[in-house]
Amino acid sequence: CLVTSCESPQDAPAGTAAFGWACHGAKGGCAQRQPLSSRVVCPYSFFFFFSLQNVRIDPSSISFSMWKDIPVPFYMSVYFFEVLNPKDVLQGAKPVLNQRGPYVYREFRYKTNITFHDNDTVSFLEYRKLFFQPDLSSGSEDEYIVVPNILMMGAAVMMENLPNFVKLLLSGALAGLKQEAFMNRTVGEIMWGYEDPLIDTINMFVPGLIPFKGKFGLFIELNNSNSGLFTVNTGMKNISRVHMVDSWNGLKKVNYWRSSECNMINGTAGEMWPPFMSPTSLEFYSPDACRSMTLVYERSGKFEGVPTYRFVAPKTLFANGTDYPPNEGFCPCMQSGIQNVSTCRLNAPIFISHPHFYNADPALVNAVEGLHPSKDQHALFLDVHPMTGIPMNCSIKLQLNLYIKQVSGIIQTGKIKPVVLPLLWFAEVSCLPRPDSAEPLLQEGGTASPSPSAGETPLWIKL
Repeated sequence: CLVTSCESPQDAPAGTAAFGWACHGAKGGCAQRQPLSSRVVCPYSFFFFFSLQNVRIDPSSISFSMWKDIPVPFYMSVYFFEVLNPKDVLQGAKPVLNQRGPYVYREFRYKTNITFHDNDTVSFLEYRKLFFQPDLSSGSEDEYIVVPNILMMGAAVMMENLPNFVKLLLSGALAGLKQEAFMNRTVGEIMWGYEDPLIDTINMFVPGLIPFKGKFGLFIELNNSNSGLFTVNTGMKNISRVHMVDSWNGLKKVNYWRSSECNMINGTAGEMWPPFMSPTSLEFYSPDACRSMTLVYERSGKFEGVPTYRFVAPKTLFANGTDYPPNEGFCPCMQSGIQNVSTCRLNAPIFISHPHFYNADPALVNAVEGLHPSKDQHALFLDVHPMTGIPMNCSIKLQLNLYIKQVSGIIQTGKIKPVVLPLLWFAEVSCLPRPDSAEPLLQEGGTASPSPSAGETPLWIKL
């Protein structure tokens, strides 16, 4: 496969980000020091041997083993937002943030429980395993970062409307446990979990408020886990339906949102799309976002001579119901540019957005210091080869945010003004080496993967 040049994550300039390896379409290995937004590319040379016949999900095809056990190395890079003035925030000051990272993880993906059905569909579970890459990271998992006490502050907002005596009892228990609004934890603890007696305390005062025990971590369920049981069309009978989702976890619709349209499971699972695409829009279902997402056509272009359609995230993707009425089903909403995902995240006050609140209401950016939204660094786009539906180049990024505020009766929340506080942003990308080059995929660490043979799929992108 044709090599592309790649940008390592640590090459991003301060205040911006590059996830994993950003590929730019130049020949000759993995280039360094290119401060651009993160991009993933699929080398085009395989189109010479990858026919539409092999777009189908068929155990007899040359591409099936690569669809099953994705041979391409993926990298997930994570950037945290450290709070520099936690004591001032408790007194009502604006949070001052400093971006830390990247913390880079090598990701392996494989499908199990593959079952073909008589109705031209196949079901599967896709698992992923992540391994920290210290040589690619700007810091170790042992580094300490000051962030909101996510468990405590989240529970406080969730309990806001409970009787005052319950909140006062909890506040007393929090004092006994020496819990504060902000915590100083290691990257590894925030990512993969830490033991906290607060979990049992909250479950004692409000049973079922947080339906888990033991450790708490933002990514604790990501490693060695799957994204649910997907059933997709194989395209054996109708190539125009290949990869389209038939159901997810046995559901034709989810039940997270307030309208039938918002609960629909549309598009593909985010790996590929049906061939012969039209320059309109593309859709995929994202279990992480608990919803289907639609990208809109922006322009036609070429990547290494291969024609592509560029699809971008419309400004309405995370707009509120006032600015974009079809999104009313995703509400209750706040400002445009963030989406409330509490209904599918244990009712915790979690919001998703583009990094640095790109394309969001300026009020969100101005509520904190330290954000620098930029189209070049933070915009989402996807370049797809229209004849095959295969992604050629992409930039996929997502930010997690926590809504925090002063809660009457819980003195640990101080005088914190209501704010949607960025926690971290992340993405997953991949890049291939050229088969005739001894230059490894990884320039500054990790292990180079063997080059794929002519029958192998060069890149699968999971959104």
